[in-house]
Amino acid sequence: MNPRAKTGRLLLIPNTLDLGTFGDVKDGAVPPDLQQTLPLAALQAAAGLRHWVAENARSARALLKRVHAVVPLCVPLQEIDIRELPRPPKGGRHAAPKQDWDALLTPAFSGHDVGLVSEAGLPAVADPGSALVRQAHLHQIAVLPLSGPSSLMLALAASGLNGQSFAFVGYLPTEAPARAQKLRELEHQSRRQQQTQLLIETPYRNAAVLAALLEVLSPTTWLSISVGLTLEGGWTRTLSIEAWRTQRLELPASVPAVFSFLA
Repeated sequence: MNPRAKTGRLLLIPNTLDLGTFGDVKDGAVPPDLQQTLPLAALQAAAGLRHWVAENARSARALLKRVHAVVPLCVPLQEIDIRELPRPPKGGRHAAPKQDWDALLTPAFSGHDVGLVSEAGLPAVADPGSALVRQAHLHQIAVLPLSGPSSLMLALAASGLNGQSFAFVGYLPTEAPARAQKLRELEHQSRRQQQTQLLIETPYRNAAVLAALLEVLSPTTWLSISVGLTLEGGWTRTLSIEAWRTQRLELPASVPAVFSFLA
C-alpha cells in the first residue's frame, strides 16, 4: 500500500556521538566540525525542517545551532517546533498512550516533514524513537533514514569479531547476581551460535561492567571495548578475557563505551 497522499515524511536525522561533550559550548570550547561525522545531505535535510521530535529539546536546539554554522536553517531557531518523546515509566516499553505518539506526528498529517533525532547516533537504533517510527508506519507516513554514525556498527566493524552474526543486547541488569547470570546466558548463546554480543551501559557504570565481564566470562572468550568513537582520542581494543585480566585499564566514567564479546 502506498503512503497516504498529502502527508509529510518522518526523516530520521543522525546525530554526532559526542553525547554530553558539546551539548552546550562553554569556556570558549569549540565543538568538532559536524562535517567530520555527519554527511552534508543529512545537514541539509536538518536545516530545512521546521518540525522535530527529540528525546531532549535543549540538546536538539544545541545540535541545530551547530547545523546552522554549516547550512543556514530555513527559519530562525526560536521558530522551530521541537517536541519531546514521551518518557515511559522506568523499566517500561513504549508505555505512552497511542494519542501521545499521534500528537507528535500532527505536522506530518498536515503535509509537513518531521525530523526525528536521537541524543547520539542514529534515531530508533538502541533508542526510544523506534516507537514513533512504528506509529508513522501505522499511519502510512513515509519514513526516510539518513546516513550517519552508529556507535554499535562502528564498534562491531573495529572489533574483528564476527560481523556475519551479531546481536545487540542493550543494558545488563544492575544487580550483580542477575548481571552475572545474564552474562553466562549470553556467552552460552555466543558460543553455540558463534554470535557476537554487543552491549552498552551508562558511562558511570563502565568500570562495573568491565569488572563483571572479566569475572564471569571464560578466559578464551574474546572481548572488544570501544570508547569515544569518532571523538579525538577514541579507541577500540580486542583481547581474550585472559589477556584483559593482565591489563591495568581504567575506563572513563563520562564517555560512552561499547562492549562486544565472542565466545
